[in-house]
Amino acid sequence: MIQDVVKELGFLTLGTRFKRIGEALQAQTQALLTQHGIDMPAAHFPLLAALDWHGALGVGELSQAVGVSQPVVTRSLKGLEDSGLVQSEAVEGDRRVRRVALSSQGQALVQRAQRDVWPVLEASVAQVCASLEGPLLDQLEALEAGLARTSLLQRSAVTIAVEHATGRRKKTPRAPGKETAR
Repeated sequence: MIQDVVKELGFLTLGTRFKRIGEALQAQTQALLTQHGIDMPAAHFPLLAALDWHGALGVGELSQAVGVSQPVVTRSLKGLEDSGLVQSEAVEGDRRVRRVALSSQGQALVQRAQRDVWPVLEASVAQVCASLEGPLLDQLEALEAGLARTSLLQRSAVTIAVEHATGRRKKTPRAPGKETAR
Protein backbone atom coordinates (compact mmCIF):
# COMPACT_ATOMS: atom_id res chain seq x y z
CA MET A 1 0.00 0.00 0.00
CA ILE A 2 1.32 3.44 -0.91
CA GLN A 3 1.92 5.78 2.01
CA ASP A 4 -0.18 8.98 2.16
CA VAL A 5 2.62 11.54 1.83
CA VAL A 6 0.35 14.52 2.58
CA LYS A 7 -0.73 12.96 5.86
CA GLU A 8 2.79 11.89 6.79
CA LEU A 9 4.28 15.34 6.21
CA GLY A 10 1.97 16.77 8.90
CA PHE A 11 2.00 20.53 9.30
CA LEU A 12 4.23 20.93 6.23
CA THR A 13 1.28 20.04 3.97
CA LEU A 14 -1.56 21.33 6.14
CA GLY A 15 -2.95 23.54 3.35
CA THR A 16 -3.09 20.58 0.96
CA ARG A 17 -4.78 18.52 3.63
CA PHE A 18 -7.43 21.20 4.22
CA LYS A 19 -7.96 21.42 0.46
CA ARG A 20 -8.37 17.66 0.26
CA ILE A 21 -10.93 17.67 3.08
CA GLY A 22 -12.69 20.63 1.48
CA GLU A 23 -12.89 18.82 -1.85
CA ALA A 24 -14.33 15.73 -0.18
CA LEU A 25 -16.92 17.82 1.65
CA GLN A 26 -17.77 19.73 -1.53
CA ALA A 27 -18.16 16.56 -3.63
CA GLN A 28 -20.30 14.86 -1.00
CA THR A 29 -22.42 18.00 -0.59
CA GLN A 30 -22.91 18.01 -4.35
CA ALA A 31 -24.14 14.41 -4.21
CA LEU A 32 -26.61 15.36 -1.48
CA LEU A 33 -27.90 18.33 -3.50
CA THR A 34 -28.28 16.14 -6.57
CA GLN A 35 -30.21 13.58 -4.54
CA HIS A 36 -32.61 16.38 -3.58
CA GLY A 37 -33.02 17.43 -7.21
CA ILE A 38 -30.94 20.59 -6.95
CA ASP A 39 -28.80 20.88 -10.05
CA MET A 40 -26.30 23.60 -9.27
CA PRO A 41 -22.75 23.69 -7.91
CA ALA A 42 -22.57 23.37 -4.14
CA ALA A 43 -19.97 26.15 -4.16
CA HIS A 44 -22.68 28.64 -5.21
CA PHE A 45 -24.78 28.19 -2.08
CA PRO A 46 -22.64 30.39 0.18
CA LEU A 47 -23.21 33.26 -2.29
CA LEU A 48 -26.95 32.63 -2.30
CA ALA A 49 -26.96 32.41 1.50
CA ALA A 50 -25.04 35.70 1.78
CA LEU A 51 -27.56 37.43 -0.48
CA ASP A 52 -30.39 35.92 1.56
CA TRP A 53 -28.82 37.17 4.81
CA HIS A 54 -27.71 40.61 3.68
CA GLY A 55 -29.93 41.47 0.73
CA ALA A 56 -28.44 43.11 -2.36
CA LEU A 57 -24.64 43.42 -2.26
CA GLY A 58 -21.86 44.64 -4.49
CA VAL A 59 -19.30 42.14 -5.74
CA GLY A 60 -16.70 43.37 -3.22
CA GLU A 61 -19.17 43.06 -0.35
CA LEU A 62 -20.21 39.60 -1.51
CA SER A 63 -16.56 38.60 -1.77
CA GLN A 64 -16.04 39.76 1.81
CA ALA A 65 -19.20 38.01 3.04
CA VAL A 66 -18.09 34.58 1.77
CA GLY A 67 -14.31 35.03 2.05
CA VAL A 68 -13.31 34.39 -1.56
CA SER A 69 -11.70 36.62 -4.16
CA GLN A 70 -13.68 39.03 -6.31
CA PRO A 71 -12.78 37.20 -9.56
CA VAL A 72 -14.17 33.95 -8.10
CA VAL A 73 -17.37 35.74 -7.05
CA THR A 74 -17.70 37.40 -10.47
CA ARG A 75 -17.37 34.03 -12.27
CA SER A 76 -19.88 32.39 -9.94
CA LEU A 77 -22.34 35.26 -10.32
CA LYS A 78 -22.26 34.87 -14.10
CA GLY A 79 -23.52 31.30 -13.75
CA LEU A 80 -26.09 32.27 -11.13
CA GLU A 81 -27.37 35.12 -13.29
CA ASP A 82 -27.52 32.88 -16.38
CA SER A 83 -29.56 30.41 -14.29
CA GLY A 84 -31.96 33.15 -13.25
CA LEU A 85 -31.13 32.82 -9.55
CA VAL A 86 -29.71 36.32 -9.12
CA GLN A 87 -30.18 39.63 -10.82
CA SER A 88 -27.90 42.62 -10.89
CA GLU A 89 -28.24 46.28 -11.65
CA ALA A 90 -25.86 49.20 -11.89
CA VAL A 91 -25.66 51.50 -8.88
CA GLU A 92 -27.04 54.94 -9.56
CA GLY A 93 -24.23 57.44 -9.89
CA ASP A 94 -21.55 54.83 -10.71
CA ARG A 95 -22.37 52.48 -13.60
CA ARG A 96 -19.17 50.49 -12.93
CA VAL A 97 -20.58 49.19 -9.62
CA ARG A 98 -23.30 46.57 -9.72
CA ARG A 99 -25.53 45.36 -6.89
CA VAL A 100 -26.58 41.73 -6.95
CA ALA A 101 -29.75 40.35 -5.36
CA LEU A 102 -31.61 37.06 -5.29
CA SER A 103 -34.30 36.75 -7.91
CA SER A 104 -37.64 35.27 -6.89
CA GLN A 105 -36.40 31.95 -8.31
CA GLY A 106 -33.23 32.29 -6.21
CA GLN A 107 -35.24 33.07 -3.08
CA ALA A 108 -37.39 29.99 -3.67
CA LEU A 109 -34.30 27.82 -4.11
CA VAL A 110 -32.70 29.14 -0.92
CA GLN A 111 -35.92 28.55 1.03
CA ARG A 112 -36.15 25.01 -0.35
CA ALA A 113 -32.51 24.31 0.52
CA GLN A 114 -32.95 25.76 4.02
CA ARG A 115 -35.96 23.53 4.56
CA ASP A 116 -34.94 20.30 2.83
CA VAL A 117 -31.17 20.10 2.46
CA TRP A 118 -29.24 22.36 4.82
CA PRO A 119 -30.51 20.78 8.07
CA VAL A 120 -29.58 17.31 6.82
CA LEU A 121 -26.22 18.49 5.53
CA GLU A 122 -25.41 20.30 8.76
CA ALA A 123 -26.37 17.26 10.84
CA SER A 124 -24.27 14.98 8.62
CA VAL A 125 -21.17 17.18 8.88
CA ALA A 126 -21.69 17.57 12.64
CA GLN A 127 -21.92 13.78 12.90
CA VAL A 128 -18.62 13.20 11.11
CA CYS A 129 -16.96 15.89 13.31
CA ALA A 130 -18.50 14.72 16.61
CA SER A 131 -15.73 12.28 17.45
CA LEU A 132 -12.92 14.75 16.79
CA GLU A 133 -10.71 15.46 19.78
CA GLY A 134 -7.04 15.88 20.48
CA PRO A 135 -4.23 17.34 18.38
CA LEU A 136 -5.16 18.97 15.06
CA LEU A 137 -3.38 16.45 12.83
CA ASP A 138 -5.14 13.59 14.62
CA GLN A 139 -8.46 15.41 14.17
CA LEU A 140 -7.78 15.85 10.46
CA GLU A 141 -6.98 12.16 10.14
CA ALA A 142 -10.23 11.29 11.95
CA LEU A 143 -12.21 13.70 9.78
CA GLU A 144 -10.74 12.30 6.57
CA ALA A 145 -11.32 8.75 7.74
CA GLY A 146 -14.89 9.56 8.78
CA LEU A 147 -15.69 11.10 5.38
CA ALA A 148 -14.10 8.14 3.58
CA ARG A 149 -15.87 5.56 5.75
CA THR A 150 -19.38 7.05 5.61
CA SER A 151 -20.17 9.81 3.10
CA LEU A 152 -22.39 12.78 3.88
CA LEU A 153 -24.98 11.26 1.55
CA GLN A 154 -25.04 8.06 3.61
CA ARG A 155 -25.15 10.04 6.86
CA SER A 156 -27.98 12.19 5.52
CA ALA A 157 -30.07 9.07 4.89
CA VAL A 158 -29.74 8.20 8.58
CA THR A 159 -30.55 11.78 9.61
CA ILE A 160 -33.63 11.83 7.37
CA ALA A 161 -34.79 8.46 8.69
CA VAL A 162 -34.46 9.67 12.30
CA GLU A 163 -36.31 12.90 11.47
CA HIS A 164 -39.14 10.97 9.87
CA ALA A 165 -39.31 8.55 12.79
CA THR A 166 -39.33 11.29 15.42
CA GLY A 167 -41.21 13.93 13.44
CA ARG A 168 -38.52 16.49 14.28
CA ARG A 169 -36.24 18.43 11.98
CA LYS A 170 -33.27 20.51 13.12
CA LYS A 171 -33.31 24.05 11.79
CA THR A 172 -30.25 25.70 10.27
CA PRO A 173 -29.34 29.27 11.16
CA ARG A 174 -31.02 31.97 9.10
CA ALA A 175 -30.41 35.63 8.73
CA PRO A 176 -31.80 37.67 11.62
CA GLY A 177 -35.46 38.43 10.97
CA LYS A 178 -35.71 35.85 8.16
CA GLU A 179 -38.19 33.02 8.35
CA THR A 180 -38.70 30.37 5.73
CA ALA A 181 -42.21 29.78 4.40
CA ARG A 182 -43.39 26.33 5.39
